[in-house]
Amino acid sequence: MSSHDLYRKIQLFFGDLATNKHLASTREYNMLPRYVVEHLVSEFTKLHGPADYAQKLSQYLATHYKEAREKDKVLHETMNGNTVQLIDEVKVETDVSIENYRTHLMNLGIRDAMIAKPVINQYENLLVTGMWGMATIQYNPEIVPRDIKGEPLLTPIIVTEFKPFQSPVTDPNILKDARPAFTFDEWLDTLVNTIGLNHERYSKRQKLVLISRLIPLVENNTNTIELGPRATGKTYIYRNTTYYTRIFSGGNISPAVLFYHIARRSLGEIAVKDTVIFDEISKIKFSNPDEMMGKLKDYMESGHYERGPKKAYSTCSLVFMGNISVETRGTAYAPIEEFTYVLPEPMRDSAFIDRLNAVIPGWELPKISHSALHLSKGYGIASDYYAEALHELRKQDYQHIIQQETQLIGNYTIRDEKSILKTASALLKLLTPNADRDGIARDELKQIMDIAVEYRNQVREWLHILQPGEFPKEKLSYKTN
Repeated sequence: MSSHDLYRKIQLFFGDLATNKHLASTREYNMLPRYVVEHLVSEFTKLHGPADYAQKLSQYLATHYKEAREKDKVLHETMNGNTVQLIDEVKVETDVSIENYRTHLMNLGIRDAMIAKPVINQYENLLVTGMWGMATIQYNPEIVPRDIKGEPLLTPIIVTEFKPFQSPVTDPNILKDARPAFTFDEWLDTLVNTIGLNHERYSKRQKLVLISRLIPLVENNTNTIELGPRATGKTYIYRNTTYYTRIFSGGNISPAVLFYHIARRSLGEIAVKDTVIFDEISKIKFSNPDEMMGKLKDYMESGHYERGPKKAYSTCSLVFMGNISVETRGTAYAPIEEFTYVLPEPMRDSAFIDRLNAVIPGWELPKISHSALHLSKGYGIASDYYAEALHELRKQDYQHIIQQETQLIGNYTIRDEKSILKTASALLKLLTPNADRDGIARDELKQIMDIAVEYRNQVREWLHILQPGEFPKEKLSYKTN
């Protein structure tokens, strides 16, 4: 199928949920996440046409997007009695101690503001992940709750209205209904375009590696590591495909930030996100390495964590990303570094590595050198809808399909079995989301299982290099039932 025909097919089966990725990537709106840009480009294209949308959208952003340094100017306008409409990421916290809500305009830097109750009732995701959109704010000191001494408990700014720039549609059945109309390869190309890349520039193997980056986004409690050269789009995908993630790019990380802050009694990132990503893993530092690694390994094994009085369970997946040097071998790329030395010292431990479900071979991917070549040239599934669909698919069990259809062969451990089940289940959700109701073709199942077993075998090989006596050099395989 030609690319033109593929784009038409995507439009036909996804309708308003099909977005022209090329239009969204050709404009420099770096202040906004890509899913927000896609949403706005789609809306303005419908309103003004492909010829005039860019100018109209630029004017709209110039009027309503405010930088953090403009905070005092915005507050000045509201104090003068003006209603201000601004584009921001709004996050709401429930504070039962004051029987009210703390509203944060994350981009502008306004914290502990108020919000109208009907807005929360209409958009409950404000309480979960926060949402980007158009917020209407006013200054109203008369309705600020106060303590017994008369001191204000909240900032006298209230969000009176909100229009989200994210899809209200979350139903993954849209994916399941559309999938039978596409071949395996066509669907793979659709997903590559959905994450913003040009399917024509990658081999099938490279496309499968690219889509493997989504495994932790769609499967609970999955731990992956990707090693590869810089500029292959690792961070780009996690930052722009979904808003259910938190990325740590190097720097110092404390147990309070990751798990639970005892003094503030606030949940850490693992408790509130679908996936936490450790980017530039070699530059990550832990404020308390012994405590952190103990809790991290316990969490990776069981999904449970304890800190202070807090005992909790989370479904958050973990991603570790590191940059390594590669060399060309024929037409392929291969790592020239021993993986262990990419990890910070506290992670150079077989107990940690064994808890990784998969090693994604990012070294096989080419660098994204030119946007005109490597970014999508046409339609894909709208990122805001796709993020919600992936989030909903996390709640569905596909592992039983793998268990019914396949059987592992070899001297495997419980961790091996769990790892392959998780990886294969995630790939089923991504590549054959309708498998739970329509079944799966043998050739498609084979392609998925080959990858799942390969990624776990890469972990086993790594363990053998570290401790050959404890981890023999044996490869797992499988058979279909």
